[in-house]
Amino acid sequence: MKKELESLKDEIKELYQHLHEHPEISWQEVETTKFISAYLQDRGYQVSNFKEHTGLIMEVGSGNTCIAVRTDIDALWQEVDGVFKANHSCGHDAHMTMVIGVFLLLEKLEKLNNNDIKLKFIFQPAEEKGTGALKMIEHGVLDDVDYLYGVHLRPIQELRDGFAAGAILHGASMFLNGEINGIDAHAARPHLGQNAIEVAAAIVNEINNIHINPLVPYSAKMTKLHAGGDSANIIPGRASFTIDLRAQTNEMMEQLKAKINMILEGISLIHNVKINSQICATMPAATKNSEAIELMEKAIAASIGKEKLIQPIVTTGGEDFHHYTKSRPHLKATMLGLGCDLQPGLHHPHMNFNEESMFTGIEILARTILHTIERVQTC
Repeated sequence: MKKELESLKDEIKELYQHLHEHPEISWQEVETTKFISAYLQDRGYQVSNFKEHTGLIMEVGSGNTCIAVRTDIDALWQEVDGVFKANHSCGHDAHMTMVIGVFLLLEKLEKLNNNDIKLKFIFQPAEEKGTGALKMIEHGVLDDVDYLYGVHLRPIQELRDGFAAGAILHGASMFLNGEINGIDAHAARPHLGQNAIEVAAAIVNEINNIHINPLVPYSAKMTKLHAGGDSANIIPGRASFTIDLRAQTNEMMEQLKAKINMILEGISLIHNVKINSQICATMPAATKNSEAIELMEKAIAASIGKEKLIQPIVTTGGEDFHHYTKSRPHLKATMLGLGCDLQPGLHHPHMNFNEESMFTGIEILARTILHTIERVQTC
């Protein structure tokens, strides 16, 4: 397998460079979808696109058992050197490259078009919004899938370069948008209105006073606040905000959400303003599937050695991949955690990593699929 993978390196590097240089944000991955579709079609394979939105899937082979591998395709919108732009600072460009690389490697090994197994390659939009997986589920993309694999680069804070984990145990996350609806006032007459900035500050202070079981990691923080205009002598009565919630378990997330709702209700009464809020996206915590993890760990050991295999990573980050297992409990799924010298960290505007690690990821994922095929055929 390593010899075949070596022969594909130049093509895979070119793929990565193109995807890296053409980032697109969630639900706007139009050119990315076109590029991947054309690339696969040029090789003689059929792809399925979606009329309503971006993303695509490709299926090869046939059979009653379906093994799928999924990648996210969107980039983040962030400030880089003073300019806001789409930026692949979460590694989705590498994820796409690895999944396409898996396809190329299996093709080279003549392991596609298996009469007993269907392989499905899922190129999912809008992971960063937490809503892309839900659309795939809505379209029935997972209805025939038995095994599902994914991959995510891990930062140096979690995993060293050259090491890998057979699962990433993400926590639950939730994004809540809110509005403070008060009345503007003259800066010299604050008693005639409500100061939305002070109301927002009160929300932040009370969030910092939340105390739940300290044995389970959790966090809540206001990540966006907009109030006021160009006139400095107006006290703004209205403001919009976003709160980011994180919890290691789904049960803890429910407790955290209840606390936030109590805070918003209480501050609304204290400051005599109306506060509207709504949940705009959620991502559930990961669930472990022992069979999928075992197959992934077997592939890691075969690719880089048992000494480079580590236990599943517990991380407070969120990932909409886990919507799949929540909605389809029968799925045997796991996500490869790939050490790659990623620094300074995920979502940093200047995130970088060891690009050679992508070839390790490709080999591990390809071996995982082959081990899964063997498992299915011998059962």
